[in-house]
Amino acid sequence: MAENSFFPITNWSEEDKPREKLMLKGKSILSDGELIAILIGSGSRNESAVDLSKRILASVDHNLNALGKVSLSQLMQFKGIGEAKAISIIAALELGRRRRTEDVVELKKVTSSKIIFEIMQPIIGELPHEEFWIIYLNNSNKVISKSQLSKGGMTGTLVDVRLVFKTALEMGATGLILCHNHPSGTLVPSDADKQITRKLKIAGDSLEIKVLDHVIITETSYYSFVDEGIF
Repeated sequence: MAENSFFPITNWSEEDKPREKLMLKGKSILSDGELIAILIGSGSRNESAVDLSKRILASVDHNLNALGKVSLSQLMQFKGIGEAKAISIIAALELGRRRRTEDVVELKKVTSSKIIFEIMQPIIGELPHEEFWIIYLNNSNKVISKSQLSKGGMTGTLVDVRLVFKTALEMGATGLILCHNHPSGTLVPSDADKQITRKLKIAGDSLEIKVLDHVIITETSYYSFVDEGIF
């Protein structure tokens, strides 16, 4: 009777197939069984991946925490679950566990050039060569990301303006701060430093992404274009 009532996923409508459902309606609408079905990919001859996933969940009273404690060999006792599928389930549940245990990282808010120095000095302050970094900010001036844009020798580095704003748009950044180090220890901006700052500011204005400052970092100190009135 059960075999005759089996209706394989391949015969389901597109919007009811777990993968397609996720793409069309979003991940949150899927049940736990459907998400596990995506992991295992297929069931057995007489059982769909979703039905198999539901049976696995039923064995632990539909408790994902309990499922996370099930061993590889225990999962492989279910017909249709081989080693590869069991490993996929265990790996996914372990990622979920690690995600829960991670501390929620509070985005650092930039309120002064000193904060930029504190963020970047450990990264570039003591390097023997010059590096150019971009700090991307949201509309609350909190750091979304920081990224090395280029790396050069003692005499300077090249900056790709298009890449700066491509990344900013992808991240949804509304502001950014330019930052590079001077291995020589000097805090005097070069003509090239001023030129690239102007170039990036103009590009940012046209995209409504503000260039908020350019900070030069050395081992012990820093120079802010805003603090010095260059902006």
